[in-house]
Amino acid sequence: MSSDEQQSCPKCESPYCYQDRNLWICPECAYEWTESEIQEQLNASKILDFNGVELFDGDTVTVIKDLKVKGASNPIKVGTKIKNIKLNPDSSDGHNINCRVDGFGQMGLKSEFVKKV
Repeated sequence: MSSDEQQSCPKCESPYCYQDRNLWICPECAYEWTESEIQEQLNASKILDFNGVELFDGDTVTVIKDLKVKGASNPIKVGTKIKNIKLNPDSSDGHNINCRVDGFGQMGLKSEFVKKV
């Protein structure tokens, strides 16, 4: 973003922000940020598969290793295809994919154990 472009505040959405050297400043809420901080936050909110490919709601993924399932006698096998995933970036336990696995039902998976098809 060039210095003459107007940017809105990421905290209060104020359109009156201004740039002072490498900092952006909001006169309404006094929040200060750099463009690199905003870029890091955007990258952190992305959910990536095992290969680093970004995942989206509705994608189809494949399991890359046998996954033990609590309460089930059999694991989810390598190569199991899971369709129509839903992403949950706010998950506190790391299970950032909600999905339905045939033979197991509804569950949460960690994105590092799947790859996008």
